[in-house]
Amino acid sequence: MERKKLSAAKLRQYLPLYLMMLPALIYLFINNYIPMAGIVVAFKKFNANDGMFGSPWAGLTNFTYLFGSNDTAIIIRNTLLYNVAFIIVNTVAGIMLAIFISDVVSHKLKKLYQSAVLLPFLISIVVVSYIVFALLSHENGMLNKGLFPALGIEPVQWYNDTTWWPLILIVTNCWKGVGYGTLIYIAAIAGIDNSFYEAAELDGANKWQQITRITLPCLVPSIITLLIMNIGKIFYSDFGLFYQVPQNSGSLFTVTNTIDTYVYRALVSSGGIGRSSAASLFQSVVGFVLVMVSNLIVRKASPDNAIF
Repeated sequence: MERKKLSAAKLRQYLPLYLMMLPALIYLFINNYIPMAGIVVAFKKFNANDGMFGSPWAGLTNFTYLFGSNDTAIIIRNTLLYNVAFIIVNTVAGIMLAIFISDVVSHKLKKLYQSAVLLPFLISIVVVSYIVFALLSHENGMLNKGLFPALGIEPVQWYNDTTWWPLILIVTNCWKGVGYGTLIYIAAIAGIDNSFYEAAELDGANKWQQITRITLPCLVPSIITLLIMNIGKIFYSDFGLFYQVPQNSGSLFTVTNTIDTYVYRALVSSGGIGRSSAASLFQSVVGFVLVMVSNLIVRKASPDNAIF
């Protein structure tokens, strides 16, 4: 009886929180779990007349098409290498910006810098693609028509030359996405006890020593959490970044074609729904395994910093 009374009391205590959670849980169930029934399409030769469950089975044919394509090595290479570069560059840039902004004395300026860093994250990738096009267009771009002639440099056919596109995509992704991680790191820095810095100053520690001995160690849990989340998406790519920004230029496919753009092109082709479903299932399974493995490694090395 005592346990039942305690359970009822706890239920009444937390009932408002459960009710607040309910809309998000319903949305999560409808948006994320019900569509998982579509996994079956990856193993079928889908046709609209028979529907998802009535279409004939194809076994692993869709997967053999995915891994038997001549482009498989290129799309997997591009997806992995770009994501590794994005993780490294965005993490370093996010930590640096967070430290710089946290050291700003003026409260108004600090808010201004935070908003300025986050603004690109909120901009549509379509708008970003037009900004990049305004810079790189051969006919009217700011570089070819403004800066390069002033420096005596020959115009570059940006959308036909693969040389600079890995750098362009990395810089564009950093500019657009670094604000999210920066705000998380700023929040983590704000939670550090200021007495640590005061004690360090009394001991004669300079600013660099304070950053390396206090700030960075305190940021480790946030860094690990974001790192594990990004590792889980390492076989995914920002479709807009690799499709919209390069203007879907065929000359750039060797450096811009990723799993997601491949899935899209397979989807719009004849019989491509099963193939795109197979590619998406492959991405999800690999991402799940990588999250579990990376979390296991973190838990072995530092149990307090593991997500679960």
